[in-house]
Amino acid sequence: MLELIHSYPQAKLVNTFQALANEVFEDPVNALCWYRHLDFNFEEIVRKLTLIEDITEITIAQLEQLKLSDSASKARDIILNDIMLLTELGASPSLNLIKEYQRDEELDFISTDVYSFHVDRSPLATDTYLCTYYGAASDIISNDQVEQKIHIPEIRQKIKSLFDGEDHEFEDFLEETYMDLHYQPKNGAAPLNLGIGHLWRLAVDHPDQKVLPCIHRAPKENAGELRLLLIC
Repeated sequence: MLELIHSYPQAKLVNTFQALANEVFEDPVNALCWYRHLDFNFEEIVRKLTLIEDITEITIAQLEQLKLSDSASKARDIILNDIMLLTELGASPSLNLIKEYQRDEELDFISTDVYSFHVDRSPLATDTYLCTYYGAASDIISNDQVEQKIHIPEIRQKIKSLFDGEDHEFEDFLEETYMDLHYQPKNGAAPLNLGIGHLWRLAVDHPDQKVLPCIHRAPKENAGELRLLLIC
């Protein structure tokens, strides 16, 4: 995993949360990783949490009420500390127990759900932080290994066949429907898996961003296995 990150030009390793939060993105880097080897029992936490919906947000109180083994208690301490660090940074972290995300199956030629490679967009300067503690982990991909879906001729033509507005309104339509956020890997593209236990910071598309936004996707969940994800 370390060798893969080192060889990935858009990703950079840091050693502390402070470095993760304070590092300035410089081209081509748009993904920072606080690499950690967390050898604790996160699986026990997942087993003792209750899934209410396909995506269930877990509160600090629910986490603290769990009766856990020593290893799982240490895993919980890691999660609580990550939430505290991100909250003190001014973020609003959400701990999610995930069975699956909603699929976008409305159109058969373009998908705009989180399983599709996409970027995050914000009107304000911000970044995406995420850490998978258990289950399948997300992927990122280099910007030069993808094509924006709306610029693939056959996809663009099919979108235009559905659009009934004026020509000058088409680009606004693509933005309003989030189609412009999604990308298709080129042949031979090699995504980087973000792994388990590492806290990542990904560049977001916003007006003050100096680098290309980080393209990422949610993973296909492992059969019969939930994910435990911290994200903000």
